[in-house]
Amino acid sequence: MRSFKDVLKDDIKSVFLNFAEFGEEHEINGETVLIIIDENELTEREKRIRRSMDVELHKKQLLFYVAAEDFGPLPSPGRLLNLDGKKYEITEADNEDGIYSISLEAQRS
Repeated sequence: MRSFKDVLKDDIKSVFLNFAEFGEEHEINGETVLIIIDENELTEREKRIRRSMDVELHKKQLLFYVAAEDFGPLPSPGRLLNLDGKKYEITEADNEDGIYSISLEAQRS
């Protein structure tokens, strides 16, 4: 019998990161990868952070989700990542049952 986690793993690409419904191809560190950029969740996280500390407003921030199997090992905060030709610093990275949630920050030009 298959576990609930097995079912979730199967659903990562067919439901959560379904290219036709949600995902988009982007270039990450030279590789084309299916990701979902989440503007709404980033806005909510920024609201929580601003309440708790002084946030630098000159930083461009981005949050995306990607299948762990497509990305590789979970990256560490502080590492640099090239997304669509632009350099970002990883500020947060979490593994949510096979889907990575990765927050990025870059200086605005």
